[in-house]
Amino acid sequence: MQAKIFFGSEEATKDEWIEIKNPFKEKIVSMYSKCDENDAKKALLVAKEAFKQTKNSTLNQRIKWLEDVASKLEEKKDEFAKTITNEVGKPIKFSIIEVERCIETIKLTISAVIELSGETFNSDAMPSGKKTISLYKRVPCGVVVAITPFNFPLNLVAHKIVPALAVGNTVVLKPTPEAPLIAYKFTKLFIQSEFAIKDALSIVYGDSKVGSALVSSEIPRVISFTGSVAVGKIITKNAGIKKVALELGGNAATFIEKSSDIKEAALKCAAAAFYNSGQVCISLQRIYVQDEVYREFAKLLVEETNKLTIGDPYEKDTFIGPLINQEAINRAKNWVKSAIREGAKVLCGNKAEDKVFYPTVMGNVKDDMMIICEEVFAPIVSLIRVKDFDEAVKKINNSPYGLQYSIFTNDLNLTKRAIDEFECGGVVVNDIPTLRFDIQPYGGVKLSGTSREGPKFALEEFSDIKSVVIC
Repeated sequence: MQAKIFFGSEEATKDEWIEIKNPFKEKIVSMYSKCDENDAKKALLVAKEAFKQTKNSTLNQRIKWLEDVASKLEEKKDEFAKTITNEVGKPIKFSIIEVERCIETIKLTISAVIELSGETFNSDAMPSGKKTISLYKRVPCGVVVAITPFNFPLNLVAHKIVPALAVGNTVVLKPTPEAPLIAYKFTKLFIQSEFAIKDALSIVYGDSKVGSALVSSEIPRVISFTGSVAVGKIITKNAGIKKVALELGGNAATFIEKSSDIKEAALKCAAAAFYNSGQVCISLQRIYVQDEVYREFAKLLVEETNKLTIGDPYEKDTFIGPLINQEAINRAKNWVKSAIREGAKVLCGNKAEDKVFYPTVMGNVKDDMMIICEEVFAPIVSLIRVKDFDEAVKKINNSPYGLQYSIFTNDLNLTKRAIDEFECGGVVVNDIPTLRFDIQPYGGVKLSGTSREGPKFALEEFSDIKSVVIC
C-alpha cells in the first residue's frame, strides 16, 4: 500500500506520508512519501551519473529488460488492474484493458527499437562536397523527466518511460499524486528485474514544487509531460533549452452526416463520450449533427446513454464509475448549470450520486457556450445542429485545441475533405475521435500539444541524431 521513493535502485521513504482514498468507497487504498525539491534534485543527480552506464548498454540487454518487465506484468495483471481501480475508480473491466495495453506498449517498443536506425547520405552531391563515408545514427539524449496524469496511470507511464529506457536514457518519473502506487509497482518491476541497469530509473512524488525542480534543472535533456494546458505553458516557460514533449488537452468533436449509419453512430458516440467518465483527452465532447437527422440521432444517443451501467467500479459490468474527486463532480455540475443558463437543454443525466456523475447529453447547444469552448473532462456531451459539412468543419476547427476529430459518413468526397480540412493531429472516419491505438502517432496541434506518442515516434523524441563523416 506504500508507494516509496526510488533514487535509482535505492529505495527510500520520508517521514511524511500522503494518503490516497478510493474515489468511490472513500477508503484509504495507498499512500506515498511526500517529496520536496531536494529529493527531485537528488533523483536527477543519480540519473545523470547512471547515464554513463545506460548510454553504453547493449540493445540486447535493454530488450531482455523490457521483455522481463512485460512477462512479470502479465503475471500480475489482476493485481495491477485492481490497484488502478483502487486509486482512480476506473471500472475494473477497463483497468484490465489498461494493463493489457501497457503490456502491448512494451512489446511494441521492443519491435520499434530494433528497427530504430540511421542512414547514409551522399556528401558529394554538391560541388562544395567531397566523397566520404557519411552517415547519421540515433543516440540517447540523456536524462528524461516524465510527468504523468491520473486518467491512464499505468499505460501513459509506459508510453514515456519504456521508449526512453529502450533507447538508452535514464528516467526520473513523477507520477500523478492521485495514483502513486500503480506507478511505484510498475517502477519496481524494472528495478527488480535481473536485467535492470543500475540506477537507470527513479521515481519521486509530490506537488508543483517538485515538478518545477525537475523541469527547471539543467540536468534533464527531455521533459515529457501529459496533462493540462495551464501546466504545459508553465513547463514551456521554465524548461529552458531542452526538448519539451507535451500531450495536453483536447475538445474532441465529430460530424454526423446524413448518409451515415445513424444507429451505429449513436452507439459509438455514447461510448466515446462517457468512457472513463469522460476523463480522457480525446473524450467526445462536441457532436455536430446534420439537420436532416438531428432528431433521430438525438433520440438514439439518449437511448444508448441510458443503457450504460453506472455505479460500483469493482463490478465487472460497470461502464461508468466515479469521477476522480469531489472537485471534479462540482466542476461537472457547474458546466451543466452554465449551459442551462445560456439556453441549453438537458436531454438526460445531470445527476450526481455516490461520487458518480451520470452521463449527460445536452441539446440546443450554441457555438458561444462555454460547455463546448473549453475542455470539460467529465461525462458530458453536447449536440449542435448544423446545415452541412461546410458549417460543421468551420465550427469544429473553431477551437484552441486540435487533438482528434472524426466524421461519420458514406460520402467518399466528404471523407477526403475531412482528412484534409480538420485541423487536428488525428482524423477518424466512421468511428469515434476517442479511438486510439498504442501503435499510432498520437498527439495534437494548437494547444493540444507539441509531440507524438506511440513507441516508434516516442523513440525519436527520446533520441538525438548524431552525424558521422569519415574522410
